[in-house]
Amino acid sequence: MDLELSGRRALVTGSSGGVGAAIVERLALEGCNVIVHGRRHEPAAAQAQRIERAGGQAEVLLGDLTADGQPDRLCAAALAGGPVDVLVANAGPFVEHRFAEATDADWMAAFNGNVLSAVGCARALIPAMHQRGWGRIITIGTRGVATPLPNMVEYSAAKAALVNATGALARELAGSGITANVVSPGVILTPGLRTMFEARARSAGDARSWTELEPEVVADYAPNPVGRLGRTEDVAAAVAFIASPLADYITGATLRVDGGITPTPVTRWWSRSSIGWRGRCPTRARSPTSSPPVRSSSRSARRCTIRPIRSGG
Repeated sequence: MDLELSGRRALVTGSSGGVGAAIVERLALEGCNVIVHGRRHEPAAAQAQRIERAGGQAEVLLGDLTADGQPDRLCAAALAGGPVDVLVANAGPFVEHRFAEATDADWMAAFNGNVLSAVGCARALIPAMHQRGWGRIITIGTRGVATPLPNMVEYSAAKAALVNATGALARELAGSGITANVVSPGVILTPGLRTMFEARARSAGDARSWTELEPEVVADYAPNPVGRLGRTEDVAAAVAFIASPLADYITGATLRVDGGITPTPVTRWWSRSSIGWRGRCPTRARSPTSSPPVRSSSRSARRCTIRPIRSGG
């Protein structure tokens, strides 16, 4: 499928490794001219070289987005090289703390790194997108937004704030040709995560290959209907679609890429049919042929019961 991204220019923050690297590679594969961003020159330059060897066009910009004024400086440097059509705000520190362990400094670091860095970049790039009448703002969430995890308290809370801010931005941008969406990964198998699980296995005397270990890791760490951990390429494919002109009618949305690990609300409906009323309404019990409850609207279907269906995790 042609995502119609050829010739667009994209800035992906935190793209010298991990999920960000997969995103910037996929956008380059789709024809975008990409800007690789990182804190250190060596990994960012190596990432840009990999893209260029594969036939893509890449440039490198460096900077710590948690430093005062750095989002503005980074985006000014990006715009100096031409229009930026797509912002993927991927940069953000991940840490594990429980509620009693997280200090005020930990909370501020999580908020600065995950929220203000994305907000600052979006604020700097949106005016030029307005002038062109087209643009994409994509932030990266986490499954911890919908299912907060006690060992990731400030990280999950910061990502929840980012999701809320992205939704508000989507409404503010109504009619501008610019969309704002969230792509929310589940547990993604980065090289670091795989190394951690393999090291744990070896320390327990388990010499099995990763192919043999993964089903057990999934069952213990992240049980989900798909039955595996996510890959960085899974997230990158979702971002590429949301970034494309094919996604013009999608804004203010959160696209979960988590294997179904996040609980899904299921709505039951009752409706009039030739054999009576179906479904279940919490207000009162009825026989199959009893009359429907009196409502202020004449519609023949009402939402009555919402139950979360948990798929593990």
